[in-house]
Amino acid sequence: MNFCMNMLREFSLGKVCIEQADLSKPETIPATLVGIHTIIDCATGRPEEPIRKVDWEGKVALKQCAKAMGIQKYIFFFIHNCDKHPEVPLMDCTEKFLQDSGLNHIIIRLCGFMQGLIGQYAVSILEENSVWGTDAATRIAYMDTQDIARLTFIALRNEEINGKLLTFAGPRAWTTQEVITLCERLARQDANVTIVPVSVLRLTGQVTRFFEWTNDVADRLTFAEVLTSDIVFSVPMNETYKLLGVDVKDVVTLEKYLQDYFTNILKKLKDLKAQSKQTDIYF
Repeated sequence: MNFCMNMLREFSLGKVCIEQADLSKPETIPATLVGIHTIIDCATGRPEEPIRKVDWEGKVALKQCAKAMGIQKYIFFFIHNCDKHPEVPLMDCTEKFLQDSGLNHIIIRLCGFMQGLIGQYAVSILEENSVWGTDAATRIAYMDTQDIARLTFIALRNEEINGKLLTFAGPRAWTTQEVITLCERLARQDANVTIVPVSVLRLTGQVTRFFEWTNDVADRLTFAEVLTSDIVFSVPMNETYKLLGVDVKDVVTLEKYLQDYFTNILKKLKDLKAQSKQTDIYF
């Protein structure tokens, strides 16, 4: 599947089943909603897919089906500060469509995922490949997806949160350079950093607007420009933790997450190296 939406089917024994539907084919949606209690919508199109076909047409079809079939709760994930960037296509209209739909819903805005940093920085540093960054001073409060899932299920079961808009953010906001420096220290090696000026992203986005076949590229570059602007993707979480009954000490920090990752990877690499030496055969 190009992209999927997850729906929870709760059985009498407390089991949960995950159903999948392709948003690029709205006609496949209704059958997957039969017997569904809750929709957790965190789907988006892949880079090679048309943004509007998935993130607008597909999402509209999903919400309309959910309303028609009496879905009891709709959880929608989106990006922090989406309402402050009307220049980005679809940035504010998808939330508004849900709010106007009449569905019992919760909107959760996210700042950034810790898991995304592994492929973006950690692996590249370990493999001595180029690490790509920008010259922007953007700060992002990354959060472990396991914590996001845990807080989401707590919110889902709290009827007092219905109709609310929550933002989930990690304990601290980090710049790209701070993340790279942390990875370098934990990996015990320097990174090969390539900086792409934000001005280049902006210019490329303007050029691709001239051609119909590159409109999707332009839309994604506009979105990327927001993520690399000099703003902070973070919010105070004290009230949210209190509302959800969560202790801040139970939320994973980026330092702890990356430390665990590098400790495990370096140990595996060391073990593999030791095993390869033990199995060497000399003639």
